[in-house]
Amino acid sequence: MSKVCLISLGCAKNLIDSEQMLSLLDEAGFELTADPEEADAAVVNTCAFIESAKSEAIENILAMGELKKTGKLKKLVVTGCLAQRYRDELMTEMPEIDALLGTGSVSDIVGVLRKTERGKKPQVYGDINAALDEADRVVSTGPGWAYIKIAEGCSNNCAYCVIPSVRGRYRSRPMENILAEARGLAASGVRELIVVAQDPTMYGMDLYRKRALAELTRELCKIDGIEWIRLHYLYPDGMTEELIDTIATEPKVLKYLDIPIQHINNKILKDMRRRGTGDEIRALLPMLRRRIPGVVLRTSLITGLPGEGQAEFEELCDFLREAKIERAGVFPFSPEEGTPAFDMDHVNTEEAVARAEIIRELQAGIMEAYNESRVGTVTRVLCEGFDEDVGLYVGRSFAESPDVDGYIFFGSDRECLPGEFYDVAIRGDLDGDPAGEAVFREES
Repeated sequence: MSKVCLISLGCAKNLIDSEQMLSLLDEAGFELTADPEEADAAVVNTCAFIESAKSEAIENILAMGELKKTGKLKKLVVTGCLAQRYRDELMTEMPEIDALLGTGSVSDIVGVLRKTERGKKPQVYGDINAALDEADRVVSTGPGWAYIKIAEGCSNNCAYCVIPSVRGRYRSRPMENILAEARGLAASGVRELIVVAQDPTMYGMDLYRKRALAELTRELCKIDGIEWIRLHYLYPDGMTEELIDTIATEPKVLKYLDIPIQHINNKILKDMRRRGTGDEIRALLPMLRRRIPGVVLRTSLITGLPGEGQAEFEELCDFLREAKIERAGVFPFSPEEGTPAFDMDHVNTEEAVARAEIIRELQAGIMEAYNESRVGTVTRVLCEGFDEDVGLYVGRSFAESPDVDGYIFFGSDRECLPGEFYDVAIRGDLDGDPAGEAVFREES
């Protein structure tokens, strides 16, 4: 086999695993292709967090199986969370799979492919609690931006979540390794670093016996070439005074905070084993707005959790109307086997989906009001390219994170280059996304 196609599903952390596998494959002499119809082998790196993610993974595996039937594809390797979670069932139920690779065995991808060439059907499962492999990556995002993973796994053990069982306990990367990787990314042209982990606010607790995210962030700010640092998944109880002060005072740290709250009802949060209370969340968000003027907040919410009756759902709606969180990802509760919440009483799926849609409509109004407030302002935008369909450049400001928040569309009387920053005057919107014109300062 010479050509390999890798399909990456799920979160940014899984994408980094995919990028490491791409680098290993490239170093081993495989030719990489984005088109599975051109490939000799396909690697599907899967997610299995909730039912919709599992369905997407299975659909992709089946699609690759159909390609195998045509003879275009010779081998199919499944990696990631689905492979880890259902290691005992996948090969039996999906015989088109030639190999399985668990989340603790990313570095074994080349050896696994070589074994399939010899007609074997390997299943490789390394220690999911081992220290992270410090491997090179083929960065597949950008232009001008990349994710950087600072830890793997999770030790929070929320009642509805399978992550600890498929990704292992929380393991921080040594700070010097993260900084070395960040310097390399900066040297390659990365201008925006997006810091990710399952819970970045716990960074350092295992290695240094203290929360070290604020210190790490300040060190990242010192790297030449990096102009934006975006922090994702900041758990509410981890928002220490030191971290808040760092976000507020460091110019490179974007005033955009992704704080997953999931719900606001105290009893639901306690039953779901979330750290902190709804009362603490209610106090935290206004305080952040005072301390960090102009901050944009993002969160994730789950409707239909065990214990959510109509009163608890209305409490969540009332909170969102009051807090006016600018961005939100909303998901109906997915009861996952092997988690404590699976056996708890909860509303049926249809009702959970209906409640999620109500929240999305509520949030759409909040987002529309926020976008209207930006008309007439000038914001810095990282250009990502030109959209031929609408005839405008497309990019993101501090208020838009990749893949989840949309874009800013803008015209320009000069050429704008992907991966470069431009000032954009917001004039209105395009299908709900801010739109405007690039403005240039004349050189004196």
